[in-house]
Amino acid sequence: MFWSDKRTLVTGATGMVGAWLVKELLAQGAYVVVLIRDADPQSELFRSKAIKKVTVVNGMLEDLWALERAINEHEVDTVFHLGAQTIVGTARRFPFQTFEANVRGTYNLLEACRLHQALVKRIVVASSDKAYGDQVHLPYTEETSLQGRYPYDVSKSCSDLIAQSYFHTYALPVAIARCGNIYGGGDLNWSRVVPGTIRSVLKGERPIIRSDGKFVRDYIYVKDAAQAYLRLAECLADGTIHGEGFNFSIGKPMTVLEIVEVIQKLMDAEHLQPIIHNTAKGEILSQYLSSEKAGRLLKWAPSCGLEKGLEETISWYREFFG
Repeated sequence: MFWSDKRTLVTGATGMVGAWLVKELLAQGAYVVVLIRDADPQSELFRSKAIKKVTVVNGMLEDLWALERAINEHEVDTVFHLGAQTIVGTARRFPFQTFEANVRGTYNLLEACRLHQALVKRIVVASSDKAYGDQVHLPYTEETSLQGRYPYDVSKSCSDLIAQSYFHTYALPVAIARCGNIYGGGDLNWSRVVPGTIRSVLKGERPIIRSDGKFVRDYIYVKDAAQAYLRLAECLADGTIHGEGFNFSIGKPMTVLEIVEVIQKLMDAEHLQPIIHNTAKGEILSQYLSSEKAGRLLKWAPSCGLEKGLEETISWYREFFG
């Protein structure tokens, strides 16, 4: 009953994670406002028809007053800030827009919350494991320093630190979520390994790997990520975790080649040998997280193993392309 009649704002609602989060909030009785820059009829938010059950504010993260209006006019008490430019390659090609959306967008959102601190009781900012940058010691823990180097990574380090600053300076009730690589139905960015591999196999083509296949990553299913955001917001109610960051992952790092092999096995497509381009630039070789703090303080644990999550994801794409 926690979310019944809670008035929530979700930025990035047309993204994969945002769409699943919105659907879960609606299922639990929340009143949901979404900030949308571009309408995307192929996004899960539209395909699931959840768009018909929410209040839409048209605007950009770069526009402070669009965010202020969304919070003030709709009397928002909970904010999930998922809106961002999320593609590493896009950030490398043209970093300016990534910094505008991810850095300016974050301080605009938090400034709007500060202006209406009497209304806003909970803020979850979606950071990333990329905010930690390249580290010698793994897995990342929440004590690991934030030291992104490449454009996307730097944008997440900055947004993370900005969120912490708004807590320490203005006592804003904010917490930060740092997830591993999130996969699941609704991700239409085909340069990512999971949707790209599934699409290739469904078309009877060999999967394409941009790197050398040896990059190590954490993977977390989108429904588990959405539950992590909800749990984090719920735990903000007592004030003990304000200003804190939390890692979320399943704790089973894999190489790119290994996850491609799992997908091929689940789709009976072992005969489609991957094409390794080895052209990836500006990406960290090994990244994975410890979620011990989230388990201890939030009582959070992933509910979906890798194979089950991938099976559900494959089913989503079969329907999407069918």
